[in-house]
Amino acid sequence: MAIQEGLIEEENACLCLEELETLDEKRLDAQQRLECYQARLFRAFNKKVHSRSFQIGDLVLAIRRPIIITHRTRNKFIFKWDGPYVIKEVYTNSTYKLVAEDGLRIDPINRKFLKHYHA
Repeated sequence: MAIQEGLIEEENACLCLEELETLDEKRLDAQQRLECYQARLFRAFNKKVHSRSFQIGDLVLAIRRPIIITHRTRNKFIFKWDGPYVIKEVYTNSTYKLVAEDGLRIDPINRKFLKHYHA
């Protein structure tokens, strides 16, 4: 009986090792699929991204302030962009100082709230 029990325990140990190896293979396969999926998403996202860079003297439109995303305006036909403004200064942290055509200075604004003005 002791010999039979020893054989059964060895068989169980071998089966457990096989299951663990199979599990490791499945985990590796899942990791590879995840990396491929993330690479596809990265490429698809970057196709849509357009970098915005402005120079001094460029005409731009600025999003209407205050920028409140959670609050909806009552009239959906109000313009979302103000301008055109002229860029007077360019800061290193993607911030621009704007001046309106009438000489009114606008507070520094980040480039994500600006877009090129095409006359």
